[in-house]
Amino acid sequence: MIGRYTRPEMGKIWTNENKFAIWKEIEILACEAQAELGQAGITKEEAAWIRQHADFTVERIDEIERITNHDVIAFLTNMAEYIDADIPEGEEKPSRWVHYGMTSSDLGDTALSYQITQALDIVIEDVKKLGEVCKRRAFEFQETLCVGRTHGIHAEPMTFGMKFGAWAWALKRALTRLQQAREVAATGAISGAVGTYSSIDPYVEQYVCEKLGLTPDPLSTQVLARDRHAQVMTALAVGAATLESIALQVRLMQESDVIEAEEPFKMGQKGSSAMPHKRNPITAERVCGMSRLIKANAQVGLDDVALWFERDISHSSAERVALADSFIAFDYICDKMFFILDGLQTYPESMLANLHKTRGLIFSSKVLLALVNTGITREDAYVIVQRNAMATWHDVQMAQPGPSYRERLEQDEECTLSSEQLDAIFDPWEFLHRKDEVFKRLETLEF
Repeated sequence: MIGRYTRPEMGKIWTNENKFAIWKEIEILACEAQAELGQAGITKEEAAWIRQHADFTVERIDEIERITNHDVIAFLTNMAEYIDADIPEGEEKPSRWVHYGMTSSDLGDTALSYQITQALDIVIEDVKKLGEVCKRRAFEFQETLCVGRTHGIHAEPMTFGMKFGAWAWALKRALTRLQQAREVAATGAISGAVGTYSSIDPYVEQYVCEKLGLTPDPLSTQVLARDRHAQVMTALAVGAATLESIALQVRLMQESDVIEAEEPFKMGQKGSSAMPHKRNPITAERVCGMSRLIKANAQVGLDDVALWFERDISHSSAERVALADSFIAFDYICDKMFFILDGLQTYPESMLANLHKTRGLIFSSKVLLALVNTGITREDAYVIVQRNAMATWHDVQMAQPGPSYRERLEQDEECTLSSEQLDAIFDPWEFLHRKDEVFKRLETLEF
């Protein structure tokens, strides 16, 4: 993911410059730990020299790798060039202590864990920000009537704030999954060729991980088990699915035949090259489209879990693309969703008009219960309710004049409800006398 789909803070994490900077710090920390132990032969003075002189350039590493075909060796070779540059000929080179007792995965996997925590810290804040705006707007529309829909069909009245409230709770769950994934991913390993610490003391691993804010893996073989990374990628995928769900609702509400809300349309923005009247939900559509990439990449993460024996590298090439792309795409769609939700244009008058569009059919459930309360059977009540509902629906469907649902019920000799009872039933707020319970729960929600 590059260009306008990459926000600078997230994009920087997945650059080679950042990766090699983390590699450098890990190698320096390992040297410092070895010096403290006093076992390998490296002195504290040599460790200090290494910290002062270690450096690299991405261009030089790439040049060396074209020969070695091994990125870690290319990096170590380049760093040694800097460390030993001022050492007189014939004297021992401090660079000999770099990577002492380590294997490539000790370096690469520990660094990757650190990159993942860097990236997760960003997206966790993204999701918190989205959750907070949804909670705020839920209370903004707590008393705004709209029609609820099931199967795309008008169901019963609700308030528009409940939509934002449901989104807030979904984002809270997404946040929890990301925080749990961070805890699992924040793991390092510096344990040697197959995880036995054959040539390196476990203290080095403990020291390096502590400095990086990671936890040593209790048994890492040669690599960190990829179920950790799969949990990260599935957390991103489920989070993306949540954002896609919200964006889809925005798209549906922006349909010309609905137009209850729409994403912001900026000054100077054009909707169509051919039809100047168009205000298309392009940002919401982009969120939906890019979520598919993140969900697809989760499968890559799951496939990377199974490796041969203690390690192979079938996971390596795939995760280098999938992890970076998923984080960059997720960060991007979070930014777009904040733009949509914070600036969502709402049309309460249209919501109210839509609520009454079916001439009272949405009150059928209350009519059914009220008829049962008069003493007739549910089966008989259902016949009365549905018979009049279908007649009303036919008029609505054909866009022809005719009695409202209430008027038909009043004219039905089998309907045992009085005018006063129908007055109460056909009040949309009658459905919502317990709605504040869900908003009391929402008050407790914290991001």
